[in-house]
Amino acid sequence: MKILNEAAVLGCVHAPPGIVKNKTTQEWVTINRRAILVENNPEARPISGCPNVGATIKPCTLTLKAFDGYSSFIRIGGKRVCLDTVTGLTDGTPPGTVEYDVKRPGQDFVEATA
Repeated sequence: MKILNEAAVLGCVHAPPGIVKNKTTQEWVTINRRAILVENNPEARPISGCPNVGATIKPCTLTLKAFDGYSSFIRIGGKRVCLDTVTGLTDGTPPGTVEYDVKRPGQDFVEATA
């Protein structure tokens, strides 16, 4: 599993996916000069461009809590690093069913175990 950095692309599962806007909370550990994403970075992030639109359909506009994809082994500043297995739910309809996941990890050099 690859470690995510700020160049990672996450998105909802619709086609084409809405894209998550990354935000880092640590800057001192990098891969390829880009900050590594740590626990909570993929959560509560805006999603743009979700095509799931309709009269009674809410497109994905926000990521919710991730339920998988944080390393239990590697931490930065006490926070678990994000792996390319990060997945969670969005606020899109139907509620509680639409997921977001990693499309690209942002780097192809560093791998870790869960």
